[in-house]
Amino acid sequence: MILLDVLPTPKSWERKLLFFAILFLPVGFANARGAIIFTVAKYIVLFFAAIPSIYYLLVLYSTVHFFRDAKRRYGQNTGFTPPVSCLKPIKNLDIEAYENYASFCRQDYPEFEIVFCVDSDDPALPVLEKLIRDFPERRIRLLFGSGRDAINDKVARLVRLTNEAQYDLFVITDGDVRVRPDYLRSVVVPFSDPQVGAATCLYVSTKESTFLEELQSISMTSDFFAGVMTAWELNSANFTLSQTIVTTRKNISGFGGYQVIENRPADDLYIGRLAAEQGLEVRLLPYVVQTVADFKSLNDLLYKRVRWMTVMRHMRPWGHLGLVFTWGLPWAVAAVLAYPSAAVAAAYLGSYFVFRIAITWLIGGWGMKQRGLWKKVPLIPLWDALAFLIWLVSFGRKTIRWRGIDYLLREGKLVPAASGPAPSPSA
Repeated sequence: MILLDVLPTPKSWERKLLFFAILFLPVGFANARGAIIFTVAKYIVLFFAAIPSIYYLLVLYSTVHFFRDAKRRYGQNTGFTPPVSCLKPIKNLDIEAYENYASFCRQDYPEFEIVFCVDSDDPALPVLEKLIRDFPERRIRLLFGSGRDAINDKVARLVRLTNEAQYDLFVITDGDVRVRPDYLRSVVVPFSDPQVGAATCLYVSTKESTFLEELQSISMTSDFFAGVMTAWELNSANFTLSQTIVTTRKNISGFGGYQVIENRPADDLYIGRLAAEQGLEVRLLPYVVQTVADFKSLNDLLYKRVRWMTVMRHMRPWGHLGLVFTWGLPWAVAAVLAYPSAAVAAAYLGSYFVFRIAITWLIGGWGMKQRGLWKKVPLIPLWDALAFLIWLVSFGRKTIRWRGIDYLLREGKLVPAASGPAPSPSA
C-alpha cells in the first residue's frame, strides 16, 4: 500500500486495477517463462528424435556400399586355396550337431583338416566318432580336454587347438554352425593379402519354426547387422563373430596366444581387435553361414542379449552409450508425446517404419538373399521396443550369465560371481 500512496490520486477503480496488476505481474512473467521453456523443450525433443533417421540413412548407405564392394572383391574364385585347419572347441551336444559337423566334411577344398577339442565324457563324442566313420577320406582329429584351468573353457580349448593345428590358416567356428561346400574357398580369399590378420562373415538361422526364432532372426537382420554395416563403413569393424573366425597363426602368436584372453568374455571380438592393434587388417565378408538356434525359451534369448549388451558396455562404454541415438521407435514416440499432432506422428512414426523396413529388406533380402522377410516385418517394432529395454537394463547389470553361471566383470575379465561380493538384486 505504500506504493499506492506515492502514486497520483486517480479514481478509485483505477487504483484497484493498478494494485491487482502489480500484484499479479510476477505470476504472469513466470507463466510466460514456463511457456517458453516448455516450447523450447518440445523442439529439443523433436530435434533429438530426428537423429535416428540420420543413423538409418547411414545404415542404408553403408549396406549398399558394403555388399557392392564386398561382392566385387570376394565374389569370384581366385584359385587361392592354402591348406586350412578347421578348429572346433566342443562342449555338450548342439541341436542337429551331426549335420553341422558333416557340412565341414563336405567341403570342396583341396587340403584341410578338422580338429575337435572335446572332453572324453562329453555327450558329443559319439556323434564325432560317427562322423569319423562316415567320412574316412577326411582328416579328422580329436583332442581330449584343454589341459588348462580357465574360466572360459572354450578359449582354453582354443589354446590347445591353435597350438596343435597342422596348418597356419585357422577357420574357427562354433558347433552350431552349418556351411555350404564352397565355404572354405570363399572365406580364405582375403588372406592372399599378407596384411590381413582376421576375417569374419554374416549368418542366418537354419530354420525358424517358432515365434522366438522368427523374433531372433528379424533382430539380427534389422538391428544387429545394421550396426555391423555402419561399423564397417566407419572403419571401426575391428571384430570377428564367433560363427566364423578366420585368422592366422601369425595373428594369434602376435598377441600372445589365446591364453591371453582365456578369462575374458567375447573372445571372438578380441581376435579382430588384437589383429588391428598389430597393424593387421580385419575383413568382413559377404558370405552367409547358417546357425542352429541356441535358445529354448524367451528367458534364454533375453539372457543372451543382455549378456551381449553388458559386455559391450564394458568393452566400448562410449559406443554403448551412443546407442541412445539409434533407437528410432522410443524417440518417435517421444516426439509424438511432446508435440501431439497428425503431422508429427506421420513424420516421425512414418519415417521410422519406412526406414526400418528398408533396412531389413536391404540387408536381409538384397544383401543376404533371405526369404520370407515380409512376414516377419511386423515383429520389427516389437523387437526394437524389447532391444531398447535390454539396453536400459544393461546399465544396471553387474554380472552376466554364461552357460548357466553368473560372472562379474572386473577390468574386462570374468570372475565367478560366487567369488566376489554378492551381486545386487538388480544384477
